[in-house]
Amino acid sequence: MAERGLLSRIAAGQGSLVSQGDIVESVAAHLRVLLNTRRGESAAAPNFGILDFNDVVHMYPSAIPKMQQSIRMAIQEFEPRLKSVVVTHQPNEDDPTALMFDISAQLSWKGQRGALRFHTHVHPGGKVDLW
Repeated sequence: MAERGLLSRIAAGQGSLVSQGDIVESVAAHLRVLLNTRRGESAAAPNFGILDFNDVVHMYPSAIPKMQQSIRMAIQEFEPRLKSVVVTHQPNEDDPTALMFDISAQLSWKGQRGALRFHTHVHPGGKVDLW
């Protein structure tokens, strides 16, 4: 597993050398935190996080575009390593009430470039899995 944080890399003798895999894992870890935080939970950054699913669940399925927009805007604002973020709803034939999104974006960070794609599943309580 990749070392995280500047001090961890320096202690491991890696200095500022970071592989693309390390960056992708770091982005994924940050997205997990961002997508599992509800807007307003952070006193230091009140806009950090996404719309609380419990606030819009009663509007399902018209809540889907609101969730898509909330996810996209949060990533654009709080994950500077990703550009051209696109969030699409992925219907689930087995469970039509399942809320799943794909996130596609371009990695653009300190010389590292490439297309990334993440899959999410929003559980009924609002917890978001990302892989």
